[in-house]
Amino acid sequence: QVQLVESGGGSVQAGGSLRLSCAASGDTNIMAWFRQGLGKQREGVASIGRDDRALYADSVKGRFTISRDNAKKTLYLQMNSLKPEDTAVYYCAASRFLAVPGLVPNYYHYWGQGTQVTISS
Repeated sequence: QVQLVESGGGSVQAGGSLRLSCAASGDTNIMAWFRQGLGKQREGVASIGRDDRALYADSVKGRFTISRDNAKKTLYLQMNSLKPEDTAVYYCAASRFLAVPGLVPNYYHYWGQGTQVTISS
């Protein structure tokens, strides 16, 4: 059983930065960040294993960095050079079965409530 709580969302101008955090309870293996813009499907942003092996969506590679602190049971997403198209609700997720990082929403079983990120031009 895993419970996830996101924080760190907000509003920022294009080119700015935000850092999202996700506090987890229970054991986790593969964790990820997803996002869902208004009227769009949920998409994978970045995923990470306990060994810090990471996978990024092409749209954020080079701008976002996913990391985790296993001792603190906390997942992070550092977002730099933000663009208006990054505007979305960002969700923290954990997989019950994945052995390696992945960005398919259906493979994740535990989800946070989401935190809004709004990027203005």
